[in-house]
Amino acid sequence: MSTRKVHSVPRQVQPVFEEIVGLTDGFCKAHLNEEYGELSRTLAMKLARKRPSPLLRGRADTWACAIVYTIGKVNFLFDKTQTPHMRADELCRKFGVSSATVCPKSKMIRDLFGMIPLDPRWCLPSKLDDNLLAWLVLVNGIPTDARTLPREVQEELVRLGMIPRLPSHPEGGSSEDDARAPGV
Repeated sequence: MSTRKVHSVPRQVQPVFEEIVGLTDGFCKAHLNEEYGELSRTLAMKLARKRPSPLLRGRADTWACAIVYTIGKVNFLFDKTQTPHMRADELCRKFGVSSATVCPKSKMIRDLFGMIPLDPRWCLPSKLDDNLLAWLVLVNGIPTDARTLPREVQEELVRLGMIPRLPSHPEGGSSEDDARAPGV
């Protein structure tokens, strides 16, 4: 496992964290993709940093499965119209754990971090452009898609952490518009 960010995990949790991330990395590489792997590592780190860390109670393989399951639930992994796709029972079977054990852990994780379906904080980066929740802001009390706002407003929204990044292709403008110098 890579040592990036391991230093921010408390020393007493580090061995179990490394074991869990080794399992999630291997699983995501074999069955899903790097985006799932990266979000799973981030979620494992957040769980490791909780005091007391729930990762210290229970088996590493169960936690690894619950972490991937949770990221999958937020990103509709279990919907066969999505890519990648995997059934929930198949995910648990591949980890060698019972879904009856994994489901309550996944629910606990979602509740702990206030995770919802399509949660912009846990959305796969490749699906972020299509996730309206990532771009929805209130303008004078009216829900507005931030991608339709002027670029300088978008920049301020990014700075404030209200949207994840500047939109790739703002609506109503083209990438050529973005490339032009001001006043050209």
